Amino acid sequence: MKTRTVLISFLGILTLAWAWDALVLNPMAGDGLWVARKEGIFLTGIWAMGLMSLVMMLATRPVWLESALGGMDRIYRLHKWAGILAISLGIVHWLMEIGGGTLRSLIGAAVNKPPKTIVPEFLVSSHGLAKDVGEWAIYILIVSLLITLWKAFPYKSWRILHRVMPLLYLVLVFHVVALTPAAWWLQPLGLIMGALMLGGSLAAIPALRQRIGQRRRHVGHIQSVRQLAGGITEVNCVMNTGWPGHQAGQFAFVTFDAREGAHPYTIASAEQAGHLRFEIKALGDYTRTLAQRLQAGDAVQVEGPYGRFDHRRGQANQAWVAGGIGITPFLAWLESLRARPEAAPRAQLHYCVRDAAHDPFVTRLQALCAALPSITLHVHDASHGQRLEADTLHRASQVQEGDAMDVWFCGPAGLARQLETGLQALGLKDVAVHREAFEMR
Repeated sequence: MKTRTVLISFLGILTLAWAWDALVLNPMAGDGLWVARKEGIFLTGIWAMGLMSLVMMLATRPVWLESALGGMDRIYRLHKWAGILAISLGIVHWLMEIGGGTLRSLIGAAVNKPPKTIVPEFLVSSHGLAKDVGEWAIYILIVSLLITLWKAFPYKSWRILHRVMPLLYLVLVFHVVALTPAAWWLQPLGLIMGALMLGGSLAAIPALRQRIGQRRRHVGHIQSVRQLAGGITEVNCVMNTGWPGHQAGQFAFVTFDAREGAHPYTIASAEQAGHLRFEIKALGDYTRTLAQRLQAGDAVQVEGPYGRFDHRRGQANQAWVAGGIGITPFLAWLESLRARPEAAPRAQLHYCVRDAAHDPFVTRLQALCAALPSITLHVHDASHGQRLEADTLHRASQVQEGDAMDVWFCGPAGLARQLETGLQALGLKDVAVHREAFEMR
């Protein structure tokens, strides 16, 4: 299910519940523009808090949602965009709240002003505090949003700031409860928001205690570390008893250093009992020094496995597209199929690299594909001006008009967008594109 579809559906349900409350159960009296402003404050607050509750629950890495949403990578993408949208709507909510003076200067004071919200007597004393903490929360959320969108901001510092979000969410729950009439919680919209906020509050507890995914954490040790060409560090790990095994194409959160925390890496090896291989590209300060930091015998913690990047869910005709280090799930697929070549689909594997002559995986891919007759390898070498285009992808697959085909993609987002746009321009309606979409921020 697409992220956009989930968000639109979620906001649609909240909007319908708000409309039933505003138009049927509790219609508000007063001058039109002032009523519209107050209902706008309510609606944007409901949207923002509903989405923030969804964000908190998705942060717990709910494995049971992987099948419905297409994998933990898509759950995290939904988590990310729900968070961005929640903060954006929270800013609109705050601007509408402080915009009463501006509206008054434009149209004058309300002759028939909408009634003030009446809260329980025991919450009256906290009314001012609730407003203040809500305003300060918006300031912090704005900073958090800017830092999240600013990719150059150090990941480690962003991760520390991100740990504050559960506490900030609980502050916002207090803000809502202290400013809301008690009777409202027994109405349909109140019941929906109450359930969402209860779920979000319960999710905040393991987040604050840093216990998310604890039941899926397993320990082991590093068997070997090898520095490959192109800034790739290959790490082979042996897991202790209890590792549940993985399917080719899945990823895990790996902790080599508790101070650095967990990072998501695709498991680049086939399903071998307790043996995992990670091919890690040097993309930041930490990963650039991994080869020097790690050595055989060091402890490792692996949380997972996660993901639904699985060619077995696709059509008989497939195109596999990898850009750079995005080749890792396909390496695992090929290794897995080597033991049972009869299970291999008819697939064209397109590997896009900067310099094939110095790439650490080309030779390995050639050997793996040679043992699998139904899979054809195409290496697109940028150093020789070779670029993968949608029409090239289509011609290589030899798919006839009306035939169904699946494209499995892992690599740079820009290349994915280019290929998807190109396939649409070719009028290929029966091509499904499956993208590995994991990003930590």
